[in-house]
Amino acid sequence: MKLSDREWTVLEVLWDTKGAELGEISEKLKKETDWSRNTVHTYLTRMEIKGLVTIDKSITPHIYKAALSKKVCQTSERKSFLHRVYSGSTSDLIAAFLKEEKISSEERDKLKKLLDDMEV
Repeated sequence: MKLSDREWTVLEVLWDTKGAELGEISEKLKKETDWSRNTVHTYLTRMEIKGLVTIDKSITPHIYKAALSKKVCQTSERKSFLHRVYSGSTSDLIAAFLKEEKISSEERDKLKKLLDDMEV
């Protein structure tokens, strides 16, 4: 599953609200995207077709919810990125970040502990 930036934006609102009606979702997205209510509705219905959103049509107004948890989406995106950019090598990914970004001694200690605690 590959999510677009716009799909992430919509899902973030749905995760934060744990489900909401179109008006509330539109209002929250308006601040960040300036999308009209119709645009938001179009995204939601297309995302339902893709299995990203559920729509409870048994009540009015309809309630829209994320069909997948944030954790599931993050895991999928992380794995996709790792395989696409670093050929699946976690160590290459971490090494690239550590070469480009300075970390504090506390962060270094956390990383060491994490690696020590892992069963490899």
